[in-house]
Amino acid sequence: MKDEESGNRLGSYLRARRELVSPAQAGLPPGGNRRVPGLRREEVALLAGISPDYYLRLERGRDKNPSPQVLESLARVLQLDDIERTYLLGLAAAHPRAPRRNRPEHVPARMHELLAHLQIPAFVEGRAFDVLASNPMAVALSPRLQPGQNRLRSLLLDPEEQTFHQDWAKATAAFIAALRSTIGDDTDNPRFVELVGELALSSQRFRTLWARHDVRSFDGGTTTVHHPVVGELRLHRDKLPIDDVILVVYYPDKDSDSDEKLRLLAALSHTESAGTAHDRPADDPRPKTP
Repeated sequence: MKDEESGNRLGSYLRARRELVSPAQAGLPPGGNRRVPGLRREEVALLAGISPDYYLRLERGRDKNPSPQVLESLARVLQLDDIERTYLLGLAAAHPRAPRRNRPEHVPARMHELLAHLQIPAFVEGRAFDVLASNPMAVALSPRLQPGQNRLRSLLLDPEEQTFHQDWAKATAAFIAALRSTIGDDTDNPRFVELVGELALSSQRFRTLWARHDVRSFDGGTTTVHHPVVGELRLHRDKLPIDDVILVVYYPDKDSDSDEKLRLLAALSHTESAGTAHDRPADDPRPKTP
């Protein structure tokens, strides 16, 4: 996160976003011999109604206090949606802050009880997509949802994830944009620094998408996955913040084909766990499933 560490997050975001807008999208002739992707700095300044010198100062971090009117104009030129526009305004409004206390993420005991009672895939994740707790149905859905796994790391580095997700490219883009949104101005958080550093070194896909500075919320939605045993599952996803962590649940439409397959997966998972319990040595202290 070199751009963030340098303190010029606003300039980095402006530069990344203008490179994604083509002259045609902005209503400009393409021209010849363009040495930069997207729009030139002077083109952004012209369309936003500000001087090229002032825009250059913004990108280079020499002026970090643009007016809301200037930011709104830039958001229009860069064709930002509501989430991206809010993010841009937040970058300009950010002020130096005292270092945050990075407390370990803790799963309340009542959430473990809740997970044990849910008959659908459910797990608890932290801000960096670390899996902190999960129920058997979540692990049956994907072994990568076991505690100790990181969902984004698995998505990018585990080859099985590319066949598990119907649209792996869309999933990776959503996760990475959500991570940037979650980080916000907490750029010195050790867990974020560690994760971004690891993925920047090991994943070209991450480097490409991270450089775009996309920001998105990643809450509810519907996804389709290909389970190696029961086949295709179409599942809804809900994310429920509880204390400092997030409960994530996946569930199908009632009485749908995916509902039937999920019940089959639950039965297979129960049979497998029961067999494992009965195969334990007689002196194993863990209870056997009746």
